[in-house]
Amino acid sequence: MDVSEIDTPALVVDLDIFERNLACVASYAREHGLRLRPHTKTHKSVRLARRQIASGAAGLTVAKVSEAEIMLAAEPDDLLVAYPIIGHTKLARLTQVAGRTRVTVALDSTFAARQLSDAARAAQVEIGVLAEVDAGLGRVGVAPGEPLLQLAQAIEKLPHLRFAGLAFYPGHIKTLDGSGLRALAQLSDLLRGILGDFRAAGIETGTVSGGSTPTLFHSHEIHGLTEIRPGTYVFNDLNTVRSGACALEDCAATILATVVSTARPGQMIIDGGSKTFSSDRLADTAEVTFGHLVEAPGARFHKMNEEHGFIDLSHAGAGFSVGDRVRVIPNHICVAVNLHEKVYGVRGDLVEEVWPVDARGKLQ
Repeated sequence: MDVSEIDTPALVVDLDIFERNLACVASYAREHGLRLRPHTKTHKSVRLARRQIASGAAGLTVAKVSEAEIMLAAEPDDLLVAYPIIGHTKLARLTQVAGRTRVTVALDSTFAARQLSDAARAAQVEIGVLAEVDAGLGRVGVAPGEPLLQLAQAIEKLPHLRFAGLAFYPGHIKTLDGSGLRALAQLSDLLRGILGDFRAAGIETGTVSGGSTPTLFHSHEIHGLTEIRPGTYVFNDLNTVRSGACALEDCAATILATVVSTARPGQMIIDGGSKTFSSDRLADTAEVTFGHLVEAPGARFHKMNEEHGFIDLSHAGAGFSVGDRVRVIPNHICVAVNLHEKVYGVRGDLVEEVWPVDARGKLQ
């Protein structure tokens, strides 16, 4: 099948770039002795999860129990649920997953730990637990110091739970400029202090799990880090480019769209809007744009309705006609993938494979 035969709008992945990204991160992790447990939230595909494992990933990361259930098909040795699981229904399903592979959960409250312990005891399984610490993002995670120590001590006392170490997410570090590198150094100092506290308290931290795609290739500079959980790196996106973690040529995924209207001078409409790209904007800017037009970098994708993408051509340096096809690198690929049922893997002008987005819409 030729790329020209793909109906639009469609999510297209350049297999050469994808494979290069996969190999690059696997090599980096090996070189620095870091356990690679990639987050599947980006691709949501069993097929790609298997490729990550084949290239050296020691396990997989998910956010939801339903994603864990799907990713069992990739046959991982270890699944990390990097999200506090609350509620008896979800926990009963999670213990079934734990009956089929080793499961670890990151959480930040004794409430979540007790519920998890009760569910694991009822199912007669053991589940590993990472105590989540807030490293600066202010989302989930307890404060460093006594609150974190108390959480770890509470986990150690609960039956059918195994305290496995610490988890954090440095999502507050979005760029690798001077301020970003200073924040990375502060994070390293923070972890050095935390690990010192745990040693003094006689608590062993076997795993220190963290990292993100923007900070990925600086992970070895973070004191005590043993495991990284990047997700976006397999495809990359415009926000990753803006962070300084990759270049445009490292973006494997684009949305292929068709020009459906040029009725208004200086503007074209493409057949994809918020239900194709998501409404996520660029990070750390007030600029309202929704993607990078590969064929015309000067064009401005500035507005969306559900099925319409508005492209300002005032500075495009190129003209387009109804029926032309364009490729758009989205701002945030993870959300865009979740909007599509399938992905076209292409090499050059040929479609080599088509795979389903297995975990699409898995929110519970």
